Amino acid sequence: MLTPPDVPGREKSAQEVRPSTPTAVRLVSIDALRGFDMFWIVGGGEVFAALVKVWPNRFTQTLHDQLEHVHWDGVHFEDLIYPLFLFIIGIVLPFSLERRQERGQSRARLYLHYFTRSLLLIVLGSIPGGLLTFTHPPFMGGVLAHIGLCYFFAAIIVLHTTWRTRGRIVAGYLVCYWLAALLLPVPGYGAGVFTEQGSLASFIDRHLISGDLWNEGPASTPSGICIILWGSVASHWLRSNRSGNEKAAGLALLGLVSLILAYFWSYSFPMIKRVVWSSSYVTFACGWSLLLVALFYWVIDVKGYRRWAFFFVVIGMNAITIYLLADIVNFDHIANLLVEGVANHAGAFKPVVLPIGIVGIEWVLLWFLYRRRIFFKL
Repeated sequence: MLTPPDVPGREKSAQEVRPSTPTAVRLVSIDALRGFDMFWIVGGGEVFAALVKVWPNRFTQTLHDQLEHVHWDGVHFEDLIYPLFLFIIGIVLPFSLERRQERGQSRARLYLHYFTRSLLLIVLGSIPGGLLTFTHPPFMGGVLAHIGLCYFFAAIIVLHTTWRTRGRIVAGYLVCYWLAALLLPVPGYGAGVFTEQGSLASFIDRHLISGDLWNEGPASTPSGICIILWGSVASHWLRSNRSGNEKAAGLALLGLVSLILAYFWSYSFPMIKRVVWSSSYVTFACGWSLLLVALFYWVIDVKGYRRWAFFFVVIGMNAITIYLLADIVNFDHIANLLVEGVANHAGAFKPVVLPIGIVGIEWVLLWFLYRRRIFFKL
């Protein structure tokens, strides 16, 4: 594990300090982007969604709507948060693999590492729902359990393939899934139906397997693996010897192309996250992920402006920790005890005081861990 850097206002950029190897410099932008993503998951979304109660207008209502999942067809900002986390896992995987190979770890050791890491994620993901309950089999649900499944298979593929092969796997899966959804008939509905009841993925989810095992549906795990692999392809570009500006521009260009492709693809295969995780949705989500990676990388690692990102870096360095604690610890109750008095005197701003208090308490806890270099890494 690399020690996180200090965070002054303006440091030498990745271009100004050339590493001897691509892994010699930690990409602070990836930690910051992971923290930005996790911010919305552990309470940041509630802060901004509550603004509509303070300033009810078209903008705040739109912001509120974007922070809720689309019921079926379409994509809101909320629907892009989880894929971004998977994409970041894909970016980090090749860096981690190279460091382990440089230390001389055998493939057997790598297999064991991937398996134990995946199993731990599945176990941790099952704890909030009741690991030892008998209402359903253990290890059957939860985001962390889903990440564990996706991570294991994606890591094995990354270990055994080149970035070009992974790119072909991603393209092949997305096209084959699209054709299957378009051509395979669903009993009672026919082929090419993309309603909640009539889609191929919905039919499989209802009649063949339990959706809980796959987090959201039968397509969520293979599509999740696909997103991680797409991130690993982007990682190859980041680890190249090109200049920082070229890397950022290349990522941004691929992101824009992906968004355009997803838009036209959606006319044939609608953007659907729930259960389906359609090919157009995966392409759209990865497009936005690429744009965000390009932006964070260019601002933080190329231009060297890091002070603004410290808030997110603290979250990103212990992302799994705060995600798990948010399910186990009643931060709402703690925040009520600490900020109830402030909320009662906040007038019109009362709706946002408690959400801000929750995020603030979580951040202070993570800052405490950060200052003591305590990081829970799987």
